Amino acid sequence: MSFLKKIFPQSEGVPWRQLCDEIGAEFIQGGFWKSDKAVKKGKQWTITLDTYSESQGQGGSTTYTRMMAPYVNKDGFRFKIDRKSIFKRLGMVFGMPDIEVGDPDFDRDFIIKGNDKSKVRTLFANPRIRQLIQSQPKICLLVSRDIEFPVKNLISGRPSSRLPQGADALRFEVNYVITDVARLKSLFELFEETLNHLWQTGSASEDDPNVVL
Repeated sequence: MSFLKKIFPQSEGVPWRQLCDEIGAEFIQGGFWKSDKAVKKGKQWTITLDTYSESQGQGGSTTYTRMMAPYVNKDGFRFKIDRKSIFKRLGMVFGMPDIEVGDPDFDRDFIIKGNDKSKVRTLFANPRIRQLIQSQPKICLLVSRDIEFPVKNLISGRPSSRLPQGADALRFEVNYVITDVARLKSLFELFEETLNHLWQTGSASEDDPNVVL
């Protein structure tokens, strides 16, 4: 976990209420140290969108847009995809080879890594998932247990920067604030499509991961 100070600002100017109204999500107003949130609860998972800031020294800071959905990972399948032209702030997933999915345009524009080549190719064979990813001008989407900020474990009651054993999270993050409602709606759809695929292929369980973001 980074030692940089994490500051959680209000999402001033970000259209959370409008977004929530349009997608049927819950708007949760933040406070001085926490950002506002857009939380969409489905049958199996809860998807949370918020922002946070990280100090960069000398009084400067960078504010990030973040989306996360914890789930119980039944088979340990993990992947990471980002555009070839962007700085990979979240770092490389060591030990995972680059994977091509057989779509020339998609393979040209994105770096894909995963610990199961067959599952990666099956995931990105879904044309809607590819379309939603391609619509994002900047994207880093991955499955990971490390989440880089504290969450509350509902079983132990203790905060942790790692999810409980057996749980992972589908994560998205970019190093600026997204204010485009259409783009944010597309991100929620991408998460829903991806999570449904992971459930249908046996990678994600309907069980509660027992964490609160």
